[in-house]
Amino acid sequence: MSDHLNSAATEDVASSAREASAPPRDGKPSTILLNDADDVLIALRRISPGEIVSEGVVAIDPIPAGHKIARRPIDAGAVVRRYNSVIGVASAPIARGGHIHVQNLAMSTFAQGHTFGEDIRPTPVASVQRTFDGYVRADGRVATRNYIGILTSVNCSATTARMIADHFKGRLSDYPNIDGVVALTHKGGCGLDARIEGIEALRRCIAGYAAHPNFAKVLMIGLGCEVTNLDGVLGGSAGDALVIQQSGGTAATVRAGIERIEASLERANNVQRTPVPASELKVALQCGGSDGYSGVSANAALGAAVDLIVAHGGTAILSETTECYGAEHLLTRRAVRRDVGEKLIARVKWWEQFAASHGMEINNNPSPGNKAGGLTNIIEKSLGAMAKGGTTNLVEVYDYAERVTEKGLVFMDAPAFDPVGATAQVAGGANVLCFTTGRGSAFGCKL
Repeated sequence: MSDHLNSAATEDVASSAREASAPPRDGKPSTILLNDADDVLIALRRISPGEIVSEGVVAIDPIPAGHKIARRPIDAGAVVRRYNSVIGVASAPIARGGHIHVQNLAMSTFAQGHTFGEDIRPTPVASVQRTFDGYVRADGRVATRNYIGILTSVNCSATTARMIADHFKGRLSDYPNIDGVVALTHKGGCGLDARIEGIEALRRCIAGYAAHPNFAKVLMIGLGCEVTNLDGVLGGSAGDALVIQQSGGTAATVRAGIERIEASLERANNVQRTPVPASELKVALQCGGSDGYSGVSANAALGAAVDLIVAHGGTAILSETTECYGAEHLLTRRAVRRDVGEKLIARVKWWEQFAASHGMEINNNPSPGNKAGGLTNIIEKSLGAMAKGGTTNLVEVYDYAERVTEKGLVFMDAPAFDPVGATAQVAGGANVLCFTTGRGSAFGCKL
């Protein structure tokens, strides 16, 4: 696990990460040091003032679990390091043993320095090809689920889609291989300028979901006058679609939709899982409800899994652009080409400009819960979040909901708001979603 921390959040963490040498009364270590260059220790439990921890450091403040304790005196204006990376500057003098958090650690304006390809290395290849039991569609696409989907082109058809899906609740007992009938709706698509970026992203989402292998069948529901009309979304090939204005209204469309899905149940149920190579996995990586431990535990463990997936020829989709802010230089160093790294930087700068234009700053993230768990600013949070990406090369950067075609570790531009970010990854083709959380998150993604 430490090897994956090394690449995703720091240099040489693995070689120097060590537990505290002065265990408390229960015999368990009270802190962890991630790198010999770090200015902080991480509390493994709540530490009381006067308690001696690693290296003879005496806590002078209460230190909550997951929070940072000063390993040495730090002058005001000096940089503070964790993961052997700068996470900010001291806004006031910090004494050895003091609590380091929002009261004395400010965001840094230093330039990380973007280099390209310095850390690329040959992609590991697994000696034995692993498999998983998946569904192989007639066109060769591989699925991990077997749903029937009802998609909407516009907010106006959302109720109709849900009414159709609700009809099948509790009525699929005769079709054990169908995971369910699910309506996936949204709140956009109406009379907006079709040229704006948001509409194009919505179209990519709908088209990506319509083509997703985890759907045995897709029924599209439109109203008929929206800017995201079905022909515009699917390039003139809407497949099985119903338009409310052409079908006689909501009730008539619901009846027609039920009939069409009923007619497809036998065929959708006629599938069996078979062994398929792990190279067919496209894993979406998400984290939420993070705390001071996330970057050194769950996220690092997921990074280890990502390296295994890549070694087997699979794909991992790292996202949450606003949570790679301040850590993007670690990914550009692993970019297989300069243009790949430059695309990532361009998307980070877009978010920076977007935030500024709306009177916000990216450091509004971390959330209050993140801060309560020990994360002080976005740079510290990003360094831990990037651990999910493991250690392999970054092979491509994709726009929101763009179809992912490359194998290996890729990045997709998407916000840190988990439902919106995961939506893009699934639209891009992810057939597995792995969500890590420190403080606890609740999120469902049936597809």
